[in-house]
Amino acid sequence: MAHRRFKRELTASSAELFGEELRFYRELAGFTQEELGKLLHCSRTNITRYETGQRRMPPELVEKADELLNTGGALKRLWGRVDWNAGIEHPDWFQTHVDMEAEAVAARIFQLAVVHGLLQCREYAESVLAVSDAAGKPKVIEERAAARLARQRRFLEPDGPTLLVILDESAIRTVVGGPRVMRRQMQHLLTVSRLPNVIIRVVPFTRRPANADKSMVMLEMPDGRTCVYSESLDRGHSSDDPAIVARHRWSYDLLHEAALSVADSLALIADALEGFRNDEEQARFDGLAQEQLQRQQRGRLHRGGPRIPPRRRPGA
Repeated sequence: MAHRRFKRELTASSAELFGEELRFYRELAGFTQEELGKLLHCSRTNITRYETGQRRMPPELVEKADELLNTGGALKRLWGRVDWNAGIEHPDWFQTHVDMEAEAVAARIFQLAVVHGLLQCREYAESVLAVSDAAGKPKVIEERAAARLARQRRFLEPDGPTLLVILDESAIRTVVGGPRVMRRQMQHLLTVSRLPNVIIRVVPFTRRPANADKSMVMLEMPDGRTCVYSESLDRGHSSDDPAIVARHRWSYDLLHEAALSVADSLALIADALEGFRNDEEQARFDGLAQEQLQRQQRGRLHRGGPRIPPRRRPGA
């Protein structure tokens, strides 16, 4: 089979060099980006980012790629020598968090106001993104929603990493995208809660600790470290400083004590689902009633309009 040749140019980026090698071995094996993505259980977009050095490839995917592409371990050896932060002039803290999330063996999350991204269904994710800086850009919204769903994949598998999520009640009461979207999101929460590695609990408004004023994520890494991620007004912050981790762990433990049991939490989510279902049906009924009223008004205007006498024919 003939393989496309590409020109290798000089680069100061070891991340780009790794990406070029990944592309070389992929094409040598005869795979398209989409085909390799399916085999590695990730999106074609992620393969593109790995091959251009824009994103760090998770180590477990590197090992799997070595096996699939029969590289003899070349990719893993090169990956270990890459300074993945060398080319970042303005640190993209969220991307750093996403890269760590892709390696984590467990995640503990507390989320205010909206459902966390790892538990969002597509409709909900698109509705959240529609009021972000991507507003009015359907293609950007679609791409970001797809990337968010791709992040979920390894967590929403029966043998995936442990995912412990505490949702503030505001996350299941705040309407995002309307009743239909919220109904779908509540159904999604109930579905993924059946996975053995996923635990979802809710902190009611009346039991939220006074210091629970911001969302946070604690990631347990394969090397035993715990990393904390939280967001301020305009940026995210990651840290594995033991003092910072200990402070967040204490806050998380308070939230864990305040949260409803798993059974009661799921009952509250089910109750919210029924409420949104009723709201959806009421909105549909109101829409039909409004449409019928408009038809009646148009009919009255037609029948009650000014009467125009018949025109006389000449000579009549």
